Amino acid sequence: MGAEPTAVTAYRDLLPIALDAVDRAASFMQRQVPVASTSKGDRDLVSEIDYAIERDLRAFLRDATPGIAFLGEEEGVSGTGECQWTLDPVDGTVNFVRGLPLCGISLGLLHGVRPVLGVVDLPFLDARYWAAEGCGAFVNGQPIKARGTKRLSEAIVGMGDFATGSDAAHKNRTRLALMARLAETVQRVRMSGSAAVDLVWLAEGKIDAAITLSNHPWDMTAGVAIVREAGAVVLDTSGADYTADSLTTLAITPGLVGQMLPHLQVTGTTGTP
Repeated sequence: MGAEPTAVTAYRDLLPIALDAVDRAASFMQRQVPVASTSKGDRDLVSEIDYAIERDLRAFLRDATPGIAFLGEEEGVSGTGECQWTLDPVDGTVNFVRGLPLCGISLGLLHGVRPVLGVVDLPFLDARYWAAEGCGAFVNGQPIKARGTKRLSEAIVGMGDFATGSDAAHKNRTRLALMARLAETVQRVRMSGSAAVDLVWLAEGKIDAAITLSNHPWDMTAGVAIVREAGAVVLDTSGADYTADSLTTLAITPGLVGQMLPHLQVTGTTGTP
């Protein structure tokens, strides 16, 4: 008799389905620029492409993996199950509608609250990243590994967007305090406008840390799975292991964890929603 299937083989077996799903979305997204957008809150945009991609992938994955639930940014949860697909159909919508190439599709898989698989496609940069737990991380089929930077003074740090919506002024004071502190310490601070871009660039060694202070599972699941397989550490900003329940994210090359956490604690980011 053959060996019993393991979680690792099960996640690996789901990768072709996830890649097919993202291929559908990326092909559609490339044909649709520029697009009209509408407001879904204070300075927060959604386009018809967000809705179209989410609806298409929800149906595609429901048929391909009927036992797995689905959570999309725009229209919420469908289905039930121990595992759940999470989708940001256009991560970086503001960039997308302005024709900026730092945007893409972020499809992840949660097992409970643990990210276990991710595919991120950046269609305007011709880059597709993927990983499954225990299987390594890749870009366009080539293995990738996080950089081994040891000093904050040599680190490039990606910061998530400023807050919008209710209480944005208070939340942004925390972000500005952190950025000011980092500006005195690290080599450079960068803000791409896309959590997925920050995370996969960390996995590929382009940057050394990615900090997101307001996030949701659809923002983070795919990128977290990829950066962990690339050898980075992913915590919340209090220092606990990141899960889908975390409100904040610190993804960072291992040698910088102890140097970065005090900056987050001093500036009060550990409980930032």
